[in-house]
Amino acid sequence: MYPHLYSQPSSSGQRQDIREKQPYEAFLVLDVEATCHEGTGFDWPNEIIEWPICLMRWKDRSGEGKASQLEIVDEFRSFVKPTWRPQLSQYCMDLTGITQAQVDSAPTFPVVLKRFARFLAKHGLISSGNGRPIQRFCWCSDGPFDIRYFVVKQCFISRVPMPPWIRGDILDVRRSVSSWEIDNKQETTAVELPEISRRQPLNMHLQLQALGLPEFQGRPHSGIDDARNVARIMAELARRGVRLIPNASIRPNRRWYWMGRPGEVREDLLQV
Repeated sequence: MYPHLYSQPSSSGQRQDIREKQPYEAFLVLDVEATCHEGTGFDWPNEIIEWPICLMRWKDRSGEGKASQLEIVDEFRSFVKPTWRPQLSQYCMDLTGITQAQVDSAPTFPVVLKRFARFLAKHGLISSGNGRPIQRFCWCSDGPFDIRYFVVKQCFISRVPMPPWIRGDILDVRRSVSSWEIDNKQETTAVELPEISRRQPLNMHLQLQALGLPEFQGRPHSGIDDARNVARIMAELARRGVRLIPNASIRPNRRWYWMGRPGEVREDLLQV
């Protein structure tokens, strides 16, 4: 369905795909974009302004669960209207490419969640009645922050309970690539990676480079383009026989210093 997004052959050789036993039937690759100001970090009360998902499934999963060919079968994308601070900063618009008009005309986060739940039910991942997962799927992102931080904060700001289908497993793709790169140094590309990559997770550019994949496709910090590139990395890891399993967790009730009552952002505790 999305041939331009499938994994491309690695430049590091023509090695056969390695079929590993894979416990998950589907993967939800998420890369949100959120409100931000220059100099603020992950502790800021960011509001999600883009909710993009690539749904990936196996092409060749056997009855025993062995597979190596992972592909995008559908996508979901929606801009999201912020409600606490609805005016985007110029820094945020320059970084993400998202305009004020796009978020002004977008649905709020609770509405986006309902629409996305229908998407999941359509694909047989959750029950349309109670929202409980009915297939084994795993959330995937570049780093653990999209769900562990942004989604948790957004549910608080929007005063909505975190749906049961979000509380599941998380695969930090950046961490998986870093582990693979350390364990398979002889199979990395001819381009020497910085020594810091031996100690710290690789950014997306270096992940693609380590796996011998072509450069980033699209616009960096466009949520849907980021998600598509993470999906390319996922497909290549699968082709190389990496077992795609969770390596991060979520704390739905985590609190930040600026949180007051449910939905309340303590303005007096913020500096921007």
